[in-house]
Amino acid sequence: MTERAPLSRKLSAIAESATLKVDAKAKALKAEGKPIISYAAGEPDFSTPQFIVDAAATALADPASYRYTPAPGLPALREAIAAKTLRDSGLEVSPSQVIVTNGGKQSVYQAFQAVVNPGDEVLLPAPYWTTYPEAIRLADGIPVEVFAGADQDYKVTVEQLEAVRTDRTTALVFVSPSNPTGSVYTAEETKAIGEWAVEHGIWIISDEIYQNLTYEGVKATSIVEAVPAAAGQTILVNGVAKTYAMTGWRVGWMVGPADAIKIAGNLQSHLSSNVNNVAQKAAIAALNGPQTEAEQMREAFDRRRKLIVAELSKIDGMRVPNPLGAFYVYPDVQGLLGRTWGGVTPSTSLELADLILDQAEVAVVPGEAFGPSGYIRMSYALGDDALLEGVQRLQRLFA
Repeated sequence: MTERAPLSRKLSAIAESATLKVDAKAKALKAEGKPIISYAAGEPDFSTPQFIVDAAATALADPASYRYTPAPGLPALREAIAAKTLRDSGLEVSPSQVIVTNGGKQSVYQAFQAVVNPGDEVLLPAPYWTTYPEAIRLADGIPVEVFAGADQDYKVTVEQLEAVRTDRTTALVFVSPSNPTGSVYTAEETKAIGEWAVEHGIWIISDEIYQNLTYEGVKATSIVEAVPAAAGQTILVNGVAKTYAMTGWRVGWMVGPADAIKIAGNLQSHLSSNVNNVAQKAAIAALNGPQTEAEQMREAFDRRRKLIVAELSKIDGMRVPNPLGAFYVYPDVQGLLGRTWGGVTPSTSLELADLILDQAEVAVVPGEAFGPSGYIRMSYALGDDALLEGVQRLQRLFA
């Protein structure tokens, strides 16, 4: 009998999302009755604001919600996204330059599919969100990591980017505020990188999903606002998940030049068609409605940010840069490696994360998920009491 044909080599090479893997493990341990505190998932602990839920309930009663709608998204939502893009990113676009996607991940995937050809190199500043390199590989591209450590506040420079640019460099990933570090590029830093990309004709995939979550008076300057000339070679990806506590609603979007959006729309017409109509109508309410509750959530994140930075900084061997955006802290833990804790001597942040989970019953994501070892990511998008208790467990473990 002939042996079965092999599975896809491309998909077999793709790694599972490390953040979701750690979060799933933490939830499984909690289900077993263990008092796990998890800093793994980038998910607000707040409920979606009620007026957004009410809009969804109204949509459920409308038979139009039960039918196919245009694959790129409901016209009213595309208009709301265009208005938000002008309001927050300083870029005026037509609704026809918007595609509504099943969460931000689909927009990231489609953005790389639209601009990357086999063998193209994509510059990927590290630490990076764990999905980016896999999405680049799915487009048959080659991710080229450009690392910036805690001494640079995890922000790459034009000089670093230029040092790795080749004639195969096609695109640059730009994320500010950053997942996993919470770093925010200044307007001047953003302008310099944007001008460099324009000079060399490089596409920019700019993930702005955390743009409304900044602190200490800092503004996340969009690269297309800093360098208007970059708009013709930039795809912005965004969504309602983080700002409005709507992670499970699965509504994201991509905004870009008409030709790139056209081919990405063709892809989506075959890949998934339209996003759930009820969720789209909820997103319309989120973007067009009062922003009071979104601001209250941002203020709560700010309070937690200050607390976790202050408490983690008390741990000898842990270096904690001050994040000015998103809801993550990204300590440099190299000072904890090579030392013995509870009879275990970790040599990598992966081993350290396992030790922390085993001995402190705290879940963190090791730096290996985002680039080089020696770091951990901790989300402070969890309840105040749990946040403090978890950090105190770490203080006791590493005392």
